[in-house]
Amino acid sequence: MRRILYFIFAFFLLPLVSTAQSPSVPNSIRFAGETIKFDRPDLYERMDRELIAFTYSHTNSILMLKRADKIFPIVVPILKENGIPEDLKYLMAIESNLDPNALSPVGAAGLWQLLQSVGRERGLEVNANIDERYNIEKATRAACKFLRDAYGKYGNWMTVAASYNAGMGGISSRLGSQHQTNAMDLWLKNETSRYMFRILAAKMMFENPSSFGFKISPSDRYKYYPPKEIVTVTAPVPDLVTFAEEHGTTYARLKEANLWLRESKLNNASGRTYKVIIP
Repeated sequence: MRRILYFIFAFFLLPLVSTAQSPSVPNSIRFAGETIKFDRPDLYERMDRELIAFTYSHTNSILMLKRADKIFPIVVPILKENGIPEDLKYLMAIESNLDPNALSPVGAAGLWQLLQSVGRERGLEVNANIDERYNIEKATRAACKFLRDAYGKYGNWMTVAASYNAGMGGISSRLGSQHQTNAMDLWLKNETSRYMFRILAAKMMFENPSSFGFKISPSDRYKYYPPKEIVTVTAPVPDLVTFAEEHGTTYARLKEANLWLRESKLNNASGRTYKVIIP
């Protein structure tokens, strides 16, 4: 078995990975219009750790790079529309590895890893039949609401990022108790402390994969294909298999394009309006 796994790695992944070492920590990096400096030993070491992690976590890093061209074209225009800097797309990458179907052990779902309670607070429908945390457009708009509110509270994007991980309440209490204004200067639990630097490392990797030793050609990347059709639905759909056939596709492809449809039917007892993507 071990020999077979090594063969699979060698055949499929080694062509995408060189023997390059992790990139050096830069003097500074621009993120969301802000300059982040690594001129203190603690900041330098924390950034170095994440650069090493991204370089040698081959599976996650390669999959993120391959998925980017499929996901970012949907998300970036929504960020811009809501006044959120494009660099915040890397927060989504850290949350889910750009996997639209991601589900965490604590129940956070989708690209932006929203909890049920957070999704509902931000206007998403979340139940056994419909879970809009898996709707890329709607979940991105819900995330934008949080990011915009947090920036209004903190005034810098790295603290916003920390609050996305730890919650605004937790970050605000620590800022107050430690007499700081930026989360990068806080003593935080390891997960949140690393989170901010992982986002910066992700930005570096997406902008220059070769510096991490990854060789991703355009043909290696997953493509974004616009929908063939978007169907507006205002009534129940008792059988999505039949619905898919009526629109020239399969149930499997319909579900993949509309992960928010969690069952084989759309109840819609209240007559809400839904937009169903036909791939």
